Amino acid sequence: MEKEQYRKGALIELSITDLAEKNQCFGRLDNGMAVMVTGMLAVGDRVSAAIKKIRQRYIEATLVEVLIPSGDRVTPECGFFGVCGGCKMMHIAYEVQKELKRKKIIDAMVHIGGFENPQVKPVMGAVAPLHYRNKIEFSFSARRYLMPGELVLEKPLSSPDFALGFHAPGNFEKVLDVDYCYLAPSSMNEVLALTRSFCLERELSAYSTRSNTGYLRNLVIRSSEHRRQLMVNLVTSWHDSELMRSYAEVLSAAMPNQEMTILNNVTTRKNTVALGEEEFLVAGDGFITERLGKLDFNISANSFFQTNSAQTVLLYDEILRVAGLDIGDTVYDLFCGTGTIALYLSDYCRQVIGLEVSESSVADARKNAALNQREHVLFMQVDLNDHRAMVDALQRHDKPRVIVTDPPRAGMHPKALEVMVRIAPEKIVYVSCNPASLARDGSEICKGGYRLTSLQPVDMFPHTSHIESVACFERE
Repeated sequence: MEKEQYRKGALIELSITDLAEKNQCFGRLDNGMAVMVTGMLAVGDRVSAAIKKIRQRYIEATLVEVLIPSGDRVTPECGFFGVCGGCKMMHIAYEVQKELKRKKIIDAMVHIGGFENPQVKPVMGAVAPLHYRNKIEFSFSARRYLMPGELVLEKPLSSPDFALGFHAPGNFEKVLDVDYCYLAPSSMNEVLALTRSFCLERELSAYSTRSNTGYLRNLVIRSSEHRRQLMVNLVTSWHDSELMRSYAEVLSAAMPNQEMTILNNVTTRKNTVALGEEEFLVAGDGFITERLGKLDFNISANSFFQTNSAQTVLLYDEILRVAGLDIGDTVYDLFCGTGTIALYLSDYCRQVIGLEVSESSVADARKNAALNQREHVLFMQVDLNDHRAMVDALQRHDKPRVIVTDPPRAGMHPKALEVMVRIAPEKIVYVSCNPASLARDGSEICKGGYRLTSLQPVDMFPHTSHIESVACFERE
């Protein structure tokens, strides 16, 4: 069939051959026409889809029905799969998920970075692909997202005016009322259930972004795998000390053997960001402590910390392995955040210099250095997008043999990358959460006289499309 004969709304049939970004998949019609299909699918699915748009070089379509399921499919653990946007790969066997993530990196390195046959190692998978998150952020809403089965009912199964869970994909106003999350430990799910009951019994109002009214905004729960501690942060529009004391009493009574700290962050901003303008300590110390390797880290309500503690150790061990540090080395850690990588490397070199733009992150990093008695680790607040400020900061210290960079998802600013390459360390260890950014920046690093010697993916987020990787570039 010629392209001109396709029309919007027409049904087409094809096999899925690859996964794309978000919840899109790729396939071709029998005549070779490329099609992007929206829907939670697996490679090997034979599907029926409805044409949505006809582009110059491909067709956009929406899934109608899976005609023949792929052999890679499994039954998702979660009943909210397909509606909640969190675990978009839970319907695919975990071993296959890892293969798809590795392919995603290879494709980016080849097609974006121009690397020929990049030697990407097999993905380091998670020992526990479920219940691995040490932080979960739930949202309240005065508008509950109705499940597909409820739309045909005369009356919703529960109140449409209250929800505690996750925002429906692409909808910042409605929230899917989730009673259990399979990425969270059981203790977090217990707090979720207790909080929902507490709020409903007292008829507390959920926040509405439309009217900017309502008391309840977010429930953020953090846990320490090493210390078995919990942090419960209820984010509200104002502080009610008596109500918060009652809330703490309910949690403590229901979970008497759980070490817990309880906080109330208060914000008046007209948004859904779980970050308070003011913080009230209700119970406990106000922080929890997690251990990575030999190091302890105090985690406050709004500080950054990797959300999968077990996989973080694997990731940092890989950084340490490819860095190949000597005890006399100076190491630069760019985009150092709260200092976890810098401190993890500090036992194996003479000094580590960490650079970070966020003032609060630098403050946390210095506290973590003091907590672990690492006087030879220095943290500096520097805007790494300002190459002059970056040069001025680094000129005060010895030339590094190794630079570790862990940039944001968008990758490194071209000027920052230029300065890093000009410093000419023997090795650059690039930690990436975005294969496209790694491919683009990696290509520029190689143009500066380096070669890619190792690329190790680490699965920090099973059942999602995200993949972390550690790439090592050595000067030629």
